[in-house]
Amino acid sequence: MPFAVTHILAPLILVAIIRDFFLKKKFSLHYVLIAGLAGILPDIDVALFWVLYFFGFTFEQIHKTFLHSILIPLFFFLLYLTFLSRKDKNKKLRLSIVFLMLAIGSLIHLILDGIFGPTFQLFYPISNLQVGFYLTDYLPYELQSLFLPSLDALLLIIWLIYLEVKHKISDFI
Repeated sequence: MPFAVTHILAPLILVAIIRDFFLKKKFSLHYVLIAGLAGILPDIDVALFWVLYFFGFTFEQIHKTFLHSILIPLFFFLLYLTFLSRKDKNKKLRLSIVFLMLAIGSLIHLILDGIFGPTFQLFYPISNLQVGFYLTDYLPYELQSLFLPSLDALLLIIWLIYLEVKHKISDFI
């Protein structure tokens, strides 16, 4: 299962690239940040487990259940569509775009878990269908434990280089 850094950086990088190269900066960098933070949203159940543990719940009963369901990104996307035509009073952030970023970030989380993690119930609580490829299992045994931390490091390096090349962050140092 990918680490938190990967879950944050993957949507952050993807939405930033879409913003800068395809949509020609038609939305604020604040939305890019929201998409990145939404990438970790399904794992809030880990924090919830820290509380529910004292009430007799196991990690398996909490993690990768409801918040790892496709229903969460779908819910945020439906909220995006609902608020799309509304006039927001807040000029800085449009609520519809915030919901779209939440949908994108949480969907990318599920995709990453499906590719690199063990199986989970994508349609929980509607179906018990398990999805997941666990591609790290196909690596040589000696490399399996190194892959996910290496992915974190690679994404962080890509993000920092991207920020320098596209946004000249060294000007702010």
